[in-house]
Amino acid sequence: MSYFVTRCLLGLAVLQSVSIFTLAYSQNWNLELAVLLGALVALFTGILAERFVPYRSDWNKNHDDLKTDVTSAVMLVAVIEPLLKLVGAIAVVAVYEWSEISQTTWLSGMPLLSQIIVVTLLIELGRYWSHRLHHIITPLWWLHAMHHSSKRLYAINNLRLNPLNYLLNFLIGTFPVLLLVPSPEALLGYLALSQPVIMLQHANIDLKSGWLNYIFSTNELHRWHHSTDTGKANSNYGNAIVLWDQVFGTFRIESVRDKNNTSVGLFESSRNYPGDAGYFRQLMSVSHLLRKPPKR
Repeated sequence: MSYFVTRCLLGLAVLQSVSIFTLAYSQNWNLELAVLLGALVALFTGILAERFVPYRSDWNKNHDDLKTDVTSAVMLVAVIEPLLKLVGAIAVVAVYEWSEISQTTWLSGMPLLSQIIVVTLLIELGRYWSHRLHHIITPLWWLHAMHHSSKRLYAINNLRLNPLNYLLNFLIGTFPVLLLVPSPEALLGYLALSQPVIMLQHANIDLKSGWLNYIFSTNELHRWHHSTDTGKANSNYGNAIVLWDQVFGTFRIESVRDKNNTSVGLFESSRNYPGDAGYFRQLMSVSHLLRKPPKR
């Protein structure tokens, strides 16, 4: 059973999400609920699998970080994401009205599968560069440090993210694609593909995803990104797929000799960041940027 879970879980998670979306589309059901269901199935399956096939058993113990991760998750899901959906749609309309440019229709006129492919490639390209810039530019790193401040990786801390970091990811990765006016079904199709990958990306599961590591941003790859070693961490920036990491030379895949020595968290140069503090104290630390940008 463990062998099956470690080698098949990611592929099955993506397959079930895409299948639910395809069924909902064919039956004219609510696609947003279909995407949400696929993501939740992946998330809760991952949380369950962490108990049976953990990558590191000690990462299943609360490191006084669960409250921070849950608070961040609630803020993003219940507050930030709904606001971005509303404001994003209004902003697209405003851009076309103020610029007096005719609304483009070339993307929405394509077959749905082609739209999903284009949307996936473009959003992932924007998210790749947003993520990479957050590692290069010092003030942006201070925003992104919240995501790296956890000293363990487990399913829920995928949603540990500063709202400003989340907003910039949206502005660089998603909003430009919205201006191309893809069909809502294409955007939801992208989410159906990407969400199960993201839900398992931080999971404390000893996955061995094989060839899928060359397509998706798996937890095997993402652990390198969270390394305390900057030489290893400045890699694997892809949101759900790693195509752009391979194109721009930041793809890293290698075996781990001793998983118990896997060290994740902030870099030594970021020791001034209050990584052990709670969610709101980490948010307030952004005020330091108004005085003197901290060292990365």
